[in-house]
Amino acid sequence: MNLAFRTELAAGYKGGPQRIRILSEDWVSGQAFCPNCGHLEITRYKNNEPVADFFCSVCDEDYELKGHGRPFGPTIVDGAYRTMMKRLRAANNPNLMLLGYDPKKLEVLNLLVVPKHFFVPEIIEQRKPLAAGARRAGWVGCKIRLDAIPDAGRIYLVREGKIVPSASVTGQWRQTLFLREPSRSITKGWLLAVMRCIDRINREEFSLSEVYGFEAQLMQTYPGNRNIRPKMRQQLQVLRDMGYLRFTGKGVYKLAFYPGSKRSNRPNTE
Repeated sequence: MNLAFRTELAAGYKGGPQRIRILSEDWVSGQAFCPNCGHLEITRYKNNEPVADFFCSVCDEDYELKGHGRPFGPTIVDGAYRTMMKRLRAANNPNLMLLGYDPKKLEVLNLLVVPKHFFVPEIIEQRKPLAAGARRAGWVGCKIRLDAIPDAGRIYLVREGKIVPSASVTGQWRQTLFLREPSRSITKGWLLAVMRCIDRINREEFSLSEVYGFEAQLMQTYPGNRNIRPKMRQQLQVLRDMGYLRFTGKGVYKLAFYPGSKRSNRPNTE
């Protein structure tokens, strides 16, 4: 994998955003691989595809690309709020691919993918409507809350200029595919919330009482729920049954997937 953009492709373009779009899309189509199946090439859709930018010809996964010349923060500005909420319910909602590059060297620093099964309404933040004097007065946009996505849903192909082995990428991807099961659609928000609590404990082994330490936080997230602790236990059981956790006894759990690379690969969005 060559991390440098092919700058000669955009020699005739003066506009910065258009130039970067051409260079970043060319780089992804020529250098990136599919994190779902490991296929060594993902293909660009034709221009003006309404949903996605790339697809894998082997497993049919779709990817939307967003590039940035600065580090990604806790949120990412996206399009219309209503359109985004509609997309979350659609089968063709793409995976999100975030490309960070060095604007001087024009080289890729980070390539992060968020699988589509981590997209739930709780991570979409509604923005204020545009003012009455704006050209699109009343239009409501949204932000994607990267800081609300568990570590397992932030998968690096390139991290700080270093290429992550494909086996590590596809292994982390497969770890959470159970979230795509139709039976998870109703409670997925709860599952992701508990996974995020586990992330904040930040240890391979942890106790049920430590998870209970986030009870007040989840009460704010789900103010209508009066059974927070039973709900937390229920999600831990699901994560155990799906192989995400192991129960070692006496109220102690262990993450099934805890290589050092996973924790070191998390973006700085705290």
